[in-house]
Amino acid sequence: MTLLIAVWGASPGVGKSTLCTGLSRWLAGTGLRVDHFREEEILVRPQFAAVAEEFRATGTVAPGTLIAATSKFVDAGVASGDDVVIADALMPFVPTLLAMGHGEESIDAFMADLTSVLARVRPVMVFLDGNAETALSRAATREGEQWLDRYVGKLADCQVSPPVADVASAVRYLLRERAVTLGAVRRRDWGLVVIERADELSSDEVLRVAQRSLRPWLETVGHRRGQTGRATGPGRPTSPR
Repeated sequence: MTLLIAVWGASPGVGKSTLCTGLSRWLAGTGLRVDHFREEEILVRPQFAAVAEEFRATGTVAPGTLIAATSKFVDAGVASGDDVVIADALMPFVPTLLAMGHGEESIDAFMADLTSVLARVRPVMVFLDGNAETALSRAATREGEQWLDRYVGKLADCQVSPPVADVASAVRYLLRERAVTLGAVRRRDWGLVVIERADELSSDEVLRVAQRSLRPWLETVGHRRGQTGRATGPGRPTSPR
């Protein structure tokens, strides 16, 4: 069964994309077939074409559209024989639904449908926890001085709850996003790895923690490919195939 590793975090800048790249290189280097779904690819992946079209036309996406796209994505991954899919800030879509005004009851119903669609893969969420304000500052340093203003403005335009008007209120909103995301996943039959204080760790340290924590699920992939032990060690990432 394909392993789906969905990487989320407490805030932009906490290291999601860096971890996804490290995991992808490391697992591909062991000989596993890895699909690295980068955050920006949701607008170009053919299975998510309806999502991109609906968002461009309306600025929002219906939960049913996300479910249908995910079903097509699972079909494609199973058909291609992927051992591992690493999804950067994609599933379980909870922050997206919150930003579009959905409440927790609606999100729970969506998660039930999503978990059913993912029945042919094994979903595990790796959540990078940490101080949201610190992570936002890191992202602003990386992306440029105007990035933080744009991010706060985007949240304000979405009319999220609690409302966002500045960095402090953005941090409060991210705390709610964190709580709702973790709660929704814990109520479903997903694997969950929470890496605490990820903002205080180096990228190599985060990668090593993720490697160790993912071992129980990676061993099932290793058995299928006859590679037990190769894809579960705590070593540094290798070059992709």
